Amino acid sequence: MKKNRVITISREFGSGGRTIGKKVADKLQIPCYDAALIQEMVKETGFTEEYIKEAGEYAPGGFLSAAFSNRMFGPTNEDILWDNQCKVITALAEKGDCVIVGRCADYILQNKADCLKVFIHADLAFRAKRIVEVYGEREQSPEERLRDKDKRRAAYHRFYTNMKWGHAQNYHITLNSGALGIDKCVDILVPLF
Repeated sequence: MKKNRVITISREFGSGGRTIGKKVADKLQIPCYDAALIQEMVKETGFTEEYIKEAGEYAPGGFLSAAFSNRMFGPTNEDILWDNQCKVITALAEKGDCVIVGRCADYILQNKADCLKVFIHADLAFRAKRIVEVYGEREQSPEERLRDKDKRRAAYHRFYTNMKWGHAQNYHITLNSGALGIDKCVDILVPLF
């Protein structure tokens, strides 16, 4: 049985990975799952969208010792969310060719789909400027927000995959969107599909 082709995009916060994923999917005329993935998980789990957005990218419990001790009494909400996330991502990949942004899809689909694993990154100045433009001002400085979000994503990824997030050897291609530009990243990825 032929495995569907899937582009998985992991990304540093503010690097434009979500935008790149959507543009690649548009050019290839295939679905891009990001926000739609969250909606599927709301239906599957009954958790709120806000909870899924928060818990779905951060390591359980904040303190690993607390997370492990809670497991003595059965799976935590985070574990339930992870299991459902795996089921939803696998089901979406089985439906047909697609782009999936974030949520450890590269790891989840490693033996279930023909994946092109992509990591999008950029320097701090590019990402700080971009998050202010895209997401607006916040109390926290853009640089602090970037470091905090990236730290949490890395911890989540390591917790569930035991792999180092952003480590080039874990991806087929890594692209610097700050140096190349969003549209050039799209142009590079489309023919690789």
